[in-house]
Amino acid sequence: MPKTQPRAWQRMLSGRRLDLLDPTPMDIEIEDIAHGLAFVARWNGQTRGDFAYSVAEHSILVTDIHARLNPKGPAKWQLAALLHDAPEYVIGDMISPVKAAVGPGYSGLDDRLTAAIHLRFGLPATLPKTVKAAIKRADKVSAWLEATQLAGFAEAEADRFFGRPDPALVEGLDLHLRPPAEVRADFTARHADLLSRLT
Repeated sequence: MPKTQPRAWQRMLSGRRLDLLDPTPMDIEIEDIAHGLAFVARWNGQTRGDFAYSVAEHSILVTDIHARLNPKGPAKWQLAALLHDAPEYVIGDMISPVKAAVGPGYSGLDDRLTAAIHLRFGLPATLPKTVKAAIKRADKVSAWLEATQLAGFAEAEADRFFGRPDPALVEGLDLHLRPPAEVRADFTARHADLLSRLT
C-alpha cells in the first residue's frame, strides 16, 4: 500500500485551509491570526498570573514601543510591528533555544508565512532591513519588560539577555494579564485602525 503524504495544512476557524508548505495571502484572515495568537503563550507559559501572557498581548506591546521609538513613522510599519510574530498563530511560539535546536527549517516556514501575511495586508513580503531592525529593538524592550514583570527575571539578569531599556521609553508600561477574548478583540481593533491609516 503506497504511503500518503503527511498533511501539511491546517483548517482555520474561518473555514480557510492554510497550506503550511505553500501559504497564499488569500488563505490569511486577521480573525484567525488574532484568535490563534491570543491563545499562544509567551515564555512557554512560565509567567505569573491566572492567564497566560499571549503572543497577541506581546504584539500589541511591541507596537506601542515601536511607536514610542518611531513617533513619526508611518502606520504601515506599526502594522508590521503588530504582525511581527503573526506566523505563530499556526506554528506556536518557540523559545529561542528550541528554534536553534530545530534549525533552518523553522526559519523557512516562518519566512513563507510572514510573506503571505504581509502581502495579505498590503505590506512588502520582505521588510526593509531598517524596519526589521526597529521592530527587533522594540521586541527586545518588550522582552525585558515581560522578563522582569512576568517571567521571574531579576533586572540584572534581564539586562544581560535583553539590554536595559531607557527608563523614559518604558515609563507607564505596566503589564497586566487579561482573558484571551479581551486580548483578541484588542488585537483585531488595533489591526483595523492601522489598516485604515495605510497610505
